[in-house]
Amino acid sequence: MAQMRSSGSGRLLTGIAWAVLLVGLWLWGREIAGVPDGSSTTNGDVAAVGRPLLAAELPPAIKPLPEAGPHRVDIPSIGVQAPVIKRGLDGEGAIAPPPYDQAGVVGWYAGGVKPGAKGTALFVGHVDTESRPAVFYNLSTLKPGEKVRVTRADGTVAEFTVEEVAVYDRSGFDPHKAYGVRHDDRAELRLITCGGTFDRATKTYSSNVVASAFLTGKGP
Repeated sequence: MAQMRSSGSGRLLTGIAWAVLLVGLWLWGREIAGVPDGSSTTNGDVAAVGRPLLAAELPPAIKPLPEAGPHRVDIPSIGVQAPVIKRGLDGEGAIAPPPYDQAGVVGWYAGGVKPGAKGTALFVGHVDTESRPAVFYNLSTLKPGEKVRVTRADGTVAEFTVEEVAVYDRSGFDPHKAYGVRHDDRAELRLITCGGTFDRATKTYSSNVVASAFLTGKGP
């Protein structure tokens, strides 16, 4: 988990670390829609919270839901209760991050998959600001088996179960590994922020934290 910085030390998610993340998402959206089942482990370092639970310890995936956009995301184990806003591509073809003055919101890549539908939906959020933690500050502390609930536009709640939290270094970053569909028949979710170490000179983070989850329940 990245350490919070004092005021004036510069914004997170700027420079190289955020650029790598956005380019990776852009490549994901353009290139890997047909990635085959990625049941092998990713090449990212599994976060210090521990390795994924055995498959038998996680609930089974349920059938993907009809398409509906997200309104809200709740992650009880790390205290996240946040509205979700649509994000698209910026003028350079990369995914626009959430506004810096809305550090408590989560951005959904609206050009991709809707959460709960078949495929991989992408949520991005800030880890901190110049003076305080942001919405995904504790993302790296998520553990396999914990829940992510997404309230959708049709009134349903898509419940996802975390299966892995990994840290991907920006050096040699591979969007196929980080964001690709792992099982073709599942509805999957990726929660993404910056992590690793913060370089005060360049005002960049060294890595991206990616929490992977899959659909295991549905509520009214």
